[in-house]
Amino acid sequence: MFHYTVSTTKNLEQAIADLQENLKEEKFGVLWQLDMKEKLSEKGVDFDQPYHILEVCNPVEAKRVLSQNSLVGYFLPCKIAVYEEEGTTRIGMPRPTALIGLIENEEMLGVAKDIENRLIAVIDKSL
Repeated sequence: MFHYTVSTTKNLEQAIADLQENLKEEKFGVLWQLDMKEKLSEKGVDFDQPYHILEVCNPVEAKRVLSQNSLVGYFLPCKIAVYEEEGTTRIGMPRPTALIGLIENEEMLGVAKDIENRLIAVIDKSL
């Protein structure tokens, strides 16, 4: 499966706040947060679903993978989506291993697996 997605009983704002705090423990920071509902509304498009995308990065890991293969930058920064669907808050991300697998490099796949495990742990801790 290309993604990891879970549900939480927390509201959207609390889930995002907890994610941000837990990301810091793994030395990831939120570079940018996109509120899709707000952004589309600014563009004159109605979109009623609360949907946030957090772009997250661990600078040491980013340098490490980019130094090995510039194509990895196509997948950076990592994204975590937090949204409401059918009255439930969901948190999910594309699996770094699914993306990096497209490069077909075993060493890079090992790094992606480490990042994936760390981000899954952050998401699970934020539930």
